[in-house]
Amino acid sequence: MDQARGMPKRIKEGRVSWKLDFKRNWLVYVIFLPVFVYFFVLNYLPMFGLSMAFQNFSITKGFFNSDWIGFQNFKDLFMGDAFPNALKNTFIMAGFNLVLGFPAPIIFALLITSVKFEAFRRSSQIISYLPNFVAAVVMVNIMKQFLSPTGAITEFLALFGLQEQNWLVNPNPPVFWLINTLSGVWQGFGYGSIIYVAAITNINGEYYEAAAIDGANGWQKMWKITLPCIKPIIIMLFVLQFGILLRVGFDRILLMYVPRTYEVADNLFTYTYRMAFGAAPNFGLGAASGLFQSVVSTILLITSNQVSKRLSNNSLF
Repeated sequence: MDQARGMPKRIKEGRVSWKLDFKRNWLVYVIFLPVFVYFFVLNYLPMFGLSMAFQNFSITKGFFNSDWIGFQNFKDLFMGDAFPNALKNTFIMAGFNLVLGFPAPIIFALLITSVKFEAFRRSSQIISYLPNFVAAVVMVNIMKQFLSPTGAITEFLALFGLQEQNWLVNPNPPVFWLINTLSGVWQGFGYGSIIYVAAITNINGEYYEAAAIDGANGWQKMWKITLPCIKPIIIMLFVLQFGILLRVGFDRILLMYVPRTYEVADNLFTYTYRMAFGAAPNFGLGAASGLFQSVVSTILLITSNQVSKRLSNNSLF
């Protein structure tokens, strides 16, 4: 009691002053300093470049001397003839990525954790991670080989009566959209399953033992135990995925670009790339497009988080 009386009021109430906290945990602050510098220099400091979106930016004049033109860059971006088609393709491919790409790591994690043979499970996980480290250039070249008129995938599809052709230059929807989505799924599902596998392996085994005693089969265990236990992780990653919905694989699409598929392949990233870095580079237009996409992504992130909070009482923030 006497000790409590002698303590400062802020400490008794559970609030420690910054100076006292720094004195106690100075080593933690020192360890965090490189992380702070990294994010500040590479993520926050470049945000000053958003001013280019409102300038007729010139490299020779710099940020402070370039002419301010207000929202003219946004007008040029939105009034371009190809903008409506690029926006349409972006949202269509984003929908494909969400519907086909998001469940893939979850399904793989459920399958791999149900395998009892440990050596097979570990080797399968390692093999599934490898495509994530393949460069986009290499992956697109592999796709060109497999999807050529004599490629392995083309020959396989021919067994089902589909025409032998170069599928990468097929302009008919949804061929290109499916190729882009499935190639992204192949490259990322293994690496994306890591967090789900970790969550599943940390589920208390007593739940499964009790379910087995009650006569539950594997399917019932998955629906009644596994999925509910990893539901917060699924919701958190879904909210994050929804926030980056507009990222539809710029590097892959640019490498797969051919004139015949422009109509179905053009998206906000490639459209901005052509307009900003064409014959007459327009850095202000590129900055305007990046700012527009960031604002839309932020709105999507906040909206999906609020919907998740209301429907399931789980949210990212």
